[in-house]
Amino acid sequence: MSSGVPEKEKETVFVEYSKGVNGLEKVLLREVRGSSAEVYLYGGQVTSWKNEYGEELLFLSSKATFKSPKAIRGGIPICFPQFGTLGSLEQHGFARNRFWRIDQDPLPFPTNSGNKAFIDLILKPSEEDSKIWPHRYEFRLRVTLGPGGDLMLTSRIRNTNTDGKSFTFTFAYHSYLAVTDISEVRVEGLETRDYLDNSKDRERFTEQGDAITFESEVDKVYLGTPTKIAILDHERKRTFVLRKDGLPDAVVWNPWDKKAKAIPDFGDDEYKHMLCVQAACVETPITLKPGEEWRGRQELSAVPSSYCSGQLDPQKVLHGG
Repeated sequence: MSSGVPEKEKETVFVEYSKGVNGLEKVLLREVRGSSAEVYLYGGQVTSWKNEYGEELLFLSSKATFKSPKAIRGGIPICFPQFGTLGSLEQHGFARNRFWRIDQDPLPFPTNSGNKAFIDLILKPSEEDSKIWPHRYEFRLRVTLGPGGDLMLTSRIRNTNTDGKSFTFTFAYHSYLAVTDISEVRVEGLETRDYLDNSKDRERFTEQGDAITFESEVDKVYLGTPTKIAILDHERKRTFVLRKDGLPDAVVWNPWDKKAKAIPDFGDDEYKHMLCVQAACVETPITLKPGEEWRGRQELSAVPSSYCSGQLDPQKVLHGG
């Protein structure tokens, strides 16, 4: 008698726990059609995302150190409670170099119940953290691999202070996308938007081009951005579609040659094969009173650029198709 479950689904181990580089704990998420994602508990960080053909979609530096206290260079580091260096904390905050735990008692997430490949992680302040950022919080992160290979990260941050104090933070999913050749990449969806240029003392400009292309260092925070952004890799004929919710800004970063050489855990020529496009909240920090919760979500999908039917046409993706 058939159980009604497809054979392939019976064989698939959707969530697998193992040890990774330097014995660090990691979780492998797998979907029936063959896509996968790898999440390290160190940093609560996605370090790999592969499509059904086993092609890597995220960039991870060949020089990445999987060792505390250094953050892992590549994948999707979580920047909390600070993005950048504007504040008293280390650059991009401390969530990306802390050890997260599997959340044994996760809150219900409004999610597609068809998703079986997901993991819930939680980060709470240690005594050491409380000295540098004196607030109590619970940061819950769900990483989900959808049946079609989409990668979703949902963050829920709650203020659990008992002293009545609010706290304020900035945030980003620092996504490193793998591209074939940065000079053949364009980003659509940010045209006409204002941005802060970090390479020019955060001076404010308006994006003039009909798309963003790359021929030198870019480090910009685009403000009030749409919920969908498309990153077209012409060489690979692949389009990444980034959808976001609760994150009004978008950071675009590529260090180019001079900066790349100055980054110790980054190969000299690796800037050619990566682009960071990050769903973020930078310009207007989020403030939570005790008991309040914030949610921010990012979804990444990768589709063939040559596939232009309906929703997967980049133009239609961007313009609400």
